[in-house]
Amino acid sequence: MKRRSAHLGAIAAVAGIALLAAGCSASTADSAGSVTSEGSAGDTHQAEGRVAVSVEGGIAVLDATTLEVVDEFSTEEFTRLNPAGDGRHVVVTTSEGFQLLDTVAPELTELVVPATAAGHVVRHAGNTVLFDDGTGETTVLNTAELAEADGALPEATTYTADAPHHGVSIVLEDGTLVTTVGDDSSRSGAIALEPHDDHWHEITSSDACPGIHGEGTAADEAVIFGCENGALLYQDGAFEKFEAPDEFGRMGNAFVSETSPIVVGDYKTDPDAEGYLLGAVALIDTAAKTFEVVDLPENVRYTFRDVVRGPEDLAYILSTDGAIHVLDPATGELVDEFPVIDAWEGPAEWQDAHPAIVANGDIAYVTEPAANTVHAVDLTTGKVTASVALDQAPNEIAVTLGAH
Repeated sequence: MKRRSAHLGAIAAVAGIALLAAGCSASTADSAGSVTSEGSAGDTHQAEGRVAVSVEGGIAVLDATTLEVVDEFSTEEFTRLNPAGDGRHVVVTTSEGFQLLDTVAPELTELVVPATAAGHVVRHAGNTVLFDDGTGETTVLNTAELAEADGALPEATTYTADAPHHGVSIVLEDGTLVTTVGDDSSRSGAIALEPHDDHWHEITSSDACPGIHGEGTAADEAVIFGCENGALLYQDGAFEKFEAPDEFGRMGNAFVSETSPIVVGDYKTDPDAEGYLLGAVALIDTAAKTFEVVDLPENVRYTFRDVVRGPEDLAYILSTDGAIHVLDPATGELVDEFPVIDAWEGPAEWQDAHPAIVANGDIAYVTEPAANTVHAVDLTTGKVTASVALDQAPNEIAVTLGAH
């Protein structure tokens, strides 16, 4: 495999703007990459819990071990699914906002955080953070309180950006809010804020990340955002920029483990390329401060839905050849492959149902829309441990095992 590398260039900028927090909010993603990876891949255990799968006009809730259909619910024609991080709820993004699906009851609840364009959901440091692309509003919910929600949502903290944009926010262990900056035509970087009574105080900012997108948190709370020319790191109160080795080197999503300093990012070099299939990954070592691009073999092609971190902090890529290819982020080498589904082609539109993979612990869940099927795969052996046929093609998928 061909490998290219570049080193980190440090940047730090301060923006002269004051940003205020709003009170408790009473109040759809618009691009291919608004899926973020979840959880710590260092936790390895047998699956328990539930898996939510969206189909056209509905959602099926499955037992995480047997994949037996526990219940089904009607909803909008197309919805997005993200685990809330509390081991119980899935956040369903609809035209009304962020709706909670209780996978334990199970029940598609009436609890909704209203949003004009519900986008990213981030789980970190005991908070579940929602971003409304239509207003630029960030809503911060305590994850433990969310797990206990019964008839009412917990009190929320909110922050509204200067302008609406397709963005993402994260709250760190010390309460720092790191959030993207942009408007309806472009996105430029991010800002870090700390809470002060009734307002947010700016710590620092960066405008060195054109097209900023996605978020992931690696070991030592190293937060990475993707840029059109590399990646942006926030750690220890400062921003630093990784320059891509290509003139256009877009990373849109960060696939992380909180026990590894190395981030795996999807990577694109041609801004005019048609379709959504990708043939390279970015490897960002947040400790060594390096950015490397690994070109994958011709038979390994994937989309934004097809990479997870799993056992031993390895990366698992569900490829169009139907196999899960195992990548060692420390070396950039493919070390194994597990045939799982039939070969498939990339989607015409990002919303179209196409194979996806999510993981928690040793178990991955793989969708096979062409066969209306969902599979459970043991990532330590490559063995398919369970499969279920649905009435319709599975599209989005989320697992609720374990709180973050």
